[in-house]
Parts: sequence; C-alpha cells; structure tokens
Amino acid sequence: MARKKIREYDSKRLLKEHFKRLAGYELPIKSAQVTQATDFNELAEKEPWLLSGKLVVKPDMLFGKRGKSGLVALNLDLSQVAVFVKERLGKEVEMGGCKGPITTFIVEPFIPHDEEFYLNIVSDRLGCTISFSECGGIEIEENWDKVKTIFLPSGVSFTSELCAPLVATLALEVRTEIEEFIKVVYALFQDLDFTFLEMNPFTLIDGKPYPLDMRGELDDTAAFKNFKKWGNIEFPLPFGRVMSATESFIHGLDEKTSASLKFTVLNPKGRIWTMVAGGGASVIYADTVGDLGYASELGNYAEYSGAPNEEEVLQYARVVIDCATSDPDGQKRALLVGGGIANFTDVAATFNGIIRALKEKESKLKAARMHIYVRRGGPNYQKGLAKMRTLGEEIGIPIEVYGPEATMTGICKQAIDYITAAA
Repeated sequence: MARKKIREYDSKRLLKEHFKRLAGYELPIKSAQVTQATDFNELAEKEPWLLSGKLVVKPDMLFGKRGKSGLVALNLDLSQVAVFVKERLGKEVEMGGCKGPITTFIVEPFIPHDEEFYLNIVSDRLGCTISFSECGGIEIEENWDKVKTIFLPSGVSFTSELCAPLVATLALEVRTEIEEFIKVVYALFQDLDFTFLEMNPFTLIDGKPYPLDMRGELDDTAAFKNFKKWGNIEFPLPFGRVMSATESFIHGLDEKTSASLKFTVLNPKGRIWTMVAGGGASVIYADTVGDLGYASELGNYAEYSGAPNEEEVLQYARVVIDCATSDPDGQKRALLVGGGIANFTDVAATFNGIIRALKEKESKLKAARMHIYVRRGGPNYQKGLAKMRTLGEEIGIPIEVYGPEATMTGICKQAIDYITAAA
C-alpha cells in the first residue's frame, strides 16, 4: 500500500460523485479549483453558483492549519476572491518548516453554521481506526479528549452496534443522520481505496452532513482498478517539494514504462550516490548510509525495478551519473550500483544499459574521482558481474564487484571508507 495525498478539491469531488451511489442521496457539495491558468470569467460560466452567493477561498496545497495561518478568506464575492488569489498565487510561504509557492486554491460557498463535527478514518494492516467528535474545527487538538475512537478489523461489517460508541452522546435528533453518514463515508473509504480521510469540520445543513474542510489519501497501487472511479486524479508533490529537470525527466520515463524508475536528489553536493535495483533494497541502502553517520553525504535516492529494458536503463543511468559527477571539486565520490537477489530480472540485461552509460560518461567519472561499487545477485548475475569487471579494466575506473556471497550493504561501508580516506 502506497499512501498518496490528494488535494481537498479531489477529496470532495470523489465524495460527491460516489456518495449518492452508496447512500441513495446526493451531498450538495460545490467547489471550484483555481490555478495560474484559471480565467475567472470562464470559471463563472462553468460554475454559475460562484455568482449567486458569498464564498470561501483557501490554498489547496497539502498543508494544514490554513485558518490559523490567515490563509482562509470568508464571506467574499467572486471579485474579492479573484483579488485574494492574485495577491497570493505564486507567493512563497512557510508551513511546518517547509517553504514553497502557493499554486492552487479551492473556492466554495460560504456556509454559516453553528455546529462543527470531526471525522477521521485511517487504514492499517489489520483494519481501520475511526474517530469522531462533536467538537471539531480549528480547536480540535485542544479538545482531543472529546474524540471517540473505535477500531474496525478488516472484513468486519460496520454495524450500528459498532458505531454506537462514536455517536452515543449526540442529541437524538441528529444521532441517526450522523451515524448513517459515518457508515456511508466508511463504505466509500473502502470502495475507493482511501487510506486516510479526515473531515474537520463537517456540519449539518438542513439536517444533512456537509464537509467544510477535508483531507484525503489514496492507495495509488489500487489505481489499476479505480481509474474510472477516481477520474482525473492528481497526486501532487508534498508542499515545498519541486522537481528538478532531471527528476522530471525520470518521472516522465517512469510514467511511460511498466517498470519502476524513481530518482530524487537529496544533496547535489553529496559524495555517495546510488543506483539500486528494487524498491526495498533502495531504501535499505539509503538507510544504511544514514545509519553509518553519512546521511549528509547521500546525494540521491534511486530505484529501478520491474525489469526495465536496456534503453530505459541507459537513459536512467545517464541521469544518475550526470548528477553524481556534476561540478567536480577534487574530492572523492562513490557510486553504489547495488541490489538484492533478483527473482526474475535478468541482471546481465539491465547491466548492459548501465555499462553503456558508464562508457559514455568515462571522462566525467574520472574528473569526479568516482569509485564504483557493485553488488548484485539473481538470474544471469555471473555474466553481468563479469561484464562490470571487464568494464573497469577497459575504461580505467575502479569498479569493485561482488555477488550474493557478499552482504548486501557491505559496499556502503566501503564507499564511506573511500570518500573519507586521505587523498
């Protein structure tokens, strides 16, 4: 399960689109998304409700505490919303220690209300935790003692009896409505493969629940069975995270292949770089460098898996090597071409792409004083390792090669010893 955050606009869109299918009635949710490309006249034509009442506008950027940070404007008309957005769109703000520009807003009807409720559902390996409070809103943390929580094991039906502890203290006139709402939201949570859903707050409009503020996360590995239900879903980068040109290039490769190609620059001036086969192995290598006290020298996180073809590996390796060898400063650097023991990936075939890239980048590797450490096992690994040893002799670059007889992360310690040794 891979939990990916989605925008509030998409959380509410999914809730609105699928609530009626599961509950038999429609939630009167209205919302519009505003970005740099938005023309407010065209938006008003598409969403005429924007001209018929007062509005709320706030950033839709995967960070919380917007109200406490003065980033929510209430009771505005559309022209005032346009001014509010124009003054803030593209401007850098700092939230939770992260800085970044505001690029996306959500606009909704202004809903006067007296009651604020809190609802949260989180999934884990064994089931779901469901939390509810009749004291929601921006002071929820101060009123956390009033939050009621139950755990619903996987495969167990969410009955009224199980829901009772959450709603027991509600007034009789709203208890049934809110109980049914919680049960339908849970059913929607399961049906759409949400992993996290929070409404803080939701209120009652004409006796019906209405979410005022909502956060959601989806299991993106379930996209293959939900692409029609999810529609045009976006998984934005975390706030403050902007892809570099090289990261964007790899992201583009990843989207076009059935394999997996991941690349994130952690420290452009780092002296230890990785090109690791397998998602689990890639994390283990990065963690090992950190555990040995050299996280600050780790240049990147990189993972290729799912048997990418030679051309895909070649393009991928070119990017990793270019970043690893940029701006040589006379200090030693190390490249870890690591991995566990593959189940079905032909090690020699994937190494062909890496070997071609290393040959192309010979001069850059030498200028960066790069030492390469290889550790791999799996189908055809002996042939792949032999090719790597021969390559080192051909291009005159130190390449130390190990198979499954060596510990998977032993080359991490060797790389650290190399970059820290006296010249």
